[in-house]
Amino acid sequence: MARRSFSLLKALTKPTTSFSLTPIPTSRSVTYMPRPGDGTPRAVTLIPGDGIGPLVTNAVEQVMQAMHAPVYFEKYEVHGDMNRIPAEVIESIKKNKVCLKGGLRTPVGGGVSSLNVSLRKELDLYASLVNCFNLPGLPTRHENVDIVVIRENTEGEYAGLEHEVVPGVVESLKVITKFCSERIAKYAFEYAYLNNRKTVTAVHKANIMKLADGLFLESCREVAKKYPSIKYTEIIVDNCCMQLVSKPEQFDVMVTPNLYGNLVANTAAGIAGGTGVMPGGMNLVKVLILQKTFPYLLY
Repeated sequence: MARRSFSLLKALTKPTTSFSLTPIPTSRSVTYMPRPGDGTPRAVTLIPGDGIGPLVTNAVEQVMQAMHAPVYFEKYEVHGDMNRIPAEVIESIKKNKVCLKGGLRTPVGGGVSSLNVSLRKELDLYASLVNCFNLPGLPTRHENVDIVVIRENTEGEYAGLEHEVVPGVVESLKVITKFCSERIAKYAFEYAYLNNRKTVTAVHKANIMKLADGLFLESCREVAKKYPSIKYTEIIVDNCCMQLVSKPEQFDVMVTPNLYGNLVANTAAGIAGGTGVMPGGMNLVKVLILQKTFPYLLY
């Protein structure tokens, strides 16, 4: 469904010079979301969130109303300063399988833990997908940008495992597991295969974090062997950022651990015009495509 929305946005923004009766190809975008098929109104969980979240989600509501889309929203007030996400919200998402969510404010340097991260863990939202591409009519420094960043979303530095060893000394643990690394690598290669992408690039820092990022790379290499038609490359994260701002058109699909993916996705979005105009922009609307057996979608 996320890929379908990207394709639709590209089609809507493409300039037209003449009217044509040429039949439109019937190719269908790949989606992991089951299709109702009968037009029955479908419930969608709505969390307006904090900051500009209510403005963004309200705009989506208006579009849905104007389109007479067969959806209706179950709205819940959840804010970043709450101690936890209410149980009824979790149950609503599990029931509806689709959630439109604005960003939840996270206190900096203290306060409660991030509810955004808590929601990912609670629902096992292991894959974040952000597609950054040039939009016609929006001038940018680079052309021919069409990058998909697929980020592991449940472990790494964002696991939140921190403690104070002694006063003045804090230890923060980075957790990388083979299971989660293989899972996100398989997702990236499946996405590339099903969407006719040519290259998957693994972003890492294994030259320094030889065990943690080394395990991530090892998992990606093992999965890559099962997809011989897709080119597999690797790049160190600092070099990746430099390459992104100098020659972003060289990248296709990028698969990353948690923290690197956050940085890379926002950098790529800025190159293509800013997070405010990118589908799945990290600061506006989260696009999280999940496993087939438990297919929640958070927008």
